[in-house]
Amino acid sequence: MSAILGALACRAFDHPEATAVRENGSDISLPDLLRLADRQAGRIAAMIPTPGPVAIDLPNGLDWIVADLALLQLGRPSIALPPFFTTEQRAGALADAAAVARIGAAGVELLAPKGARSLPMGTAKISYTSGSTGAPKGICLSDAQLLATAEAVIARLGSEKAGRHLPLLPLGVLLENVAGLYASLLSGAVYLPCSEAETGLAEPFRPDFSRMVATVAAFEATSLILVPELLRGLVDHLERHGTALPALTLVAVGGARVPPSLLRRARAVGLPVAQGYGLTELGSVVTLEVPEDRSDDSAGRPLGHVDVRIAADGEIIAGGNVYLGLVGAPRPPEPLATGDIGHFDPAGRLVISGRKSNLIVTGFGRNVSPEWVESELVARPEIAQALVFGDGEAALSALIVPATAQTQVGAAVAQVNMSLPSYARIASWELSRPFHPGDGTLTANGRLRRPDIMARRARQPFFDRLVMQTAPAREGLQSVPQLQAGLRGAINRETYIAYLSQAYHHVRHTVPLMQAARARLADRPELVAALDDYIGEESGHEQWILDDIEAAGGDPADVIARGPSPATAAMVDHAYATIRQGNPIGFFGMVFVLEGTSIALAQQGAEAVRAALGLPKQAFRYLTSHGALDQDHMRFFERLVNGLEDSADQEAILNMANEIFGLFAGIFAAIPMEPAHEAA
Repeated sequence: MSAILGALACRAFDHPEATAVRENGSDISLPDLLRLADRQAGRIAAMIPTPGPVAIDLPNGLDWIVADLALLQLGRPSIALPPFFTTEQRAGALADAAAVARIGAAGVELLAPKGARSLPMGTAKISYTSGSTGAPKGICLSDAQLLATAEAVIARLGSEKAGRHLPLLPLGVLLENVAGLYASLLSGAVYLPCSEAETGLAEPFRPDFSRMVATVAAFEATSLILVPELLRGLVDHLERHGTALPALTLVAVGGARVPPSLLRRARAVGLPVAQGYGLTELGSVVTLEVPEDRSDDSAGRPLGHVDVRIAADGEIIAGGNVYLGLVGAPRPPEPLATGDIGHFDPAGRLVISGRKSNLIVTGFGRNVSPEWVESELVARPEIAQALVFGDGEAALSALIVPATAQTQVGAAVAQVNMSLPSYARIASWELSRPFHPGDGTLTANGRLRRPDIMARRARQPFFDRLVMQTAPAREGLQSVPQLQAGLRGAINRETYIAYLSQAYHHVRHTVPLMQAARARLADRPELVAALDDYIGEESGHEQWILDDIEAAGGDPADVIARGPSPATAAMVDHAYATIRQGNPIGFFGMVFVLEGTSIALAQQGAEAVRAALGLPKQAFRYLTSHGALDQDHMRFFERLVNGLEDSADQEAILNMANEIFGLFAGIFAAIPMEPAHEAA
């Protein structure tokens, strides 16, 4: 008989009336749950006569629990497929394990594996931590190992604290399956499975934290298991709305290092956070804190079912409850080298430093664990995800996923840098698309898959790379007070005319600059054709600006006579020098900056300024026309630069764009602006 089912049967005998699962308002006792599993086992046996693993591909709910227990009763190895696995990831896991069937929302689907795979004796569950279609890794565990983990969690926390556990992570993730479901059923807690939509996780990597908080409160849940990103989102929501979840007595968080600052914020809003550390190869949980023995830096003491020691090089070595092996490959009998680096603090609590394989050695010979710096970055509410890199480089760099499209990432990075030693500070950063298991950039439990992230970065189209890698310089331009005030409409007429004056003095050089670039790129017909189109579009725009100046009450002749400001002259001179003396294709970096900025000014600033100043529409021809025009230009520009394959050309455009962002910021910063004229 299954060790887990045997333990549950004993619990059912002693507490036959106690509620074990509550779903959709219905209470199910443990004896009734076991009877449901028994009936399901009979149906599965009849429908799936072929021996072999069976996958569970269901959302959180009673059906998932019953299927899992039924497969334990039949002695069938089960494969838990998280809902965020892609079709390819599911297919990879099913093929690797030679699954004979899948239990899904539509019922039982029989599969036709290409031969059988050998499994270590005693395999009850096969866990795919990444689901990678290239090289899936199925970790085989016995139900005795899973039972030992669940019982060790209960022993650490105390069964008297059993209450109401709400699963936010998918049951297809081993941590929730073992430390959530099994520990709840064995301790007497009430398990509260509900749909991902109800918990705010219908889109698992874009959580609805308002919905999540409402559900936790409505169920009066006393315990949750979270990954750090979910904890951060809950804390942000509770801080913004000034609310609390007083019924919670335990919020266990694991999967990655939690920044101490986030832990302090969590405690400040009343979340009883306990950190833990675990590995799928060890049945999930290895160490776990309790509220009375907690430290911001540690993941708690080892549980009683494992032996943990630190090797001479700092690697964490674990034994005592180690996995059986992989699909097709039994495990050697020695303890598990985890690949994680850590140490025990004076109180015997485990402190995790990072991954041994991830350790960065800078060009100055300093060792930096990227997880440490990343945890400090994502502790900032402006930053959703971060990856730090720079092995062998003089300084560290980071890929940043902002929390919102309006986030000022640079200011957040600067704040983090102030708290770090000089050798661990972020010298440069760029934006990144989100990381998630669906594209192979995160593991199922939320750990960064660094090589895959960097490979994705390397193969992104050049236009995307241009947008991402110029983000810091673009943010610097956008933060100039004169530009910010213009976008809000909080400037006076004199400031608007001063802006138009400088626009005239650089726009009148647009066509000559293009003609100079065209002459030097005469052997590049695709670029010549593009420049000819641009020249045709841009000719005469300087006159539009003079007309706008006159309509706004300015003197065009005086603007011409005064000439450009030093900042405007510096930008124009730099553009000519680049075309004449450097790689002339760099000019397209200037196009990227000016047209992108024109779009922002047209969409956000023109109407705001017109409304605030009461000026006629005839004073805004240059800005409003460039809104739609430059959007078309930007789409054309994207296609054009994505066709450039030479790395020297790409770097010339990238470097020019960063330089022009800085020089353009100087133009705006030099425009006179009276603070007294700003709107409140």
